[in-house]
Amino acid sequence: MSPTLMLNLEEEVSMILFGVGFTMLLLHRNLIKKIMGMNIMDTAIYLFLAAKGYIEGRGVPILTDGVQDASAYINPVPSGLVLTGIVVSVSTTALMLALTIRLYERYHSLDLDQILISMKLEEEEQL
Repeated sequence: MSPTLMLNLEEEVSMILFGVGFTMLLLHRNLIKKIMGMNIMDTAIYLFLAAKGYIEGRGVPILTDGVQDASAYINPVPSGLVLTGIVVSVSTTALMLALTIRLYERYHSLDLDQILISMKLEEEEQL
């Protein structure tokens, strides 16, 4: 393998994961698979932020052994962003799954095309 490939392995894996998630989001008609694609994209972003926030040879930003020099610790902002993103991702996933359950109960399908056709038929019947 190329030495530059191994240098940026985490970033490249996160880009591939993002591409896989984005492809799932665009190409699949099943709503559950679309939600899975969104979660894969979220995971890719968390991996990218964690990889960018890590500095070789530094520790977590918790004061230990009286070391107060900032150069001994990694930047805590990317870790905070990842934790906040995970909380937001879990809540949006729960909301998407709840809405998907409601759509399935109403239209008896998880296929987005069939749901849209059923919605149009309902709308035409009301007119």
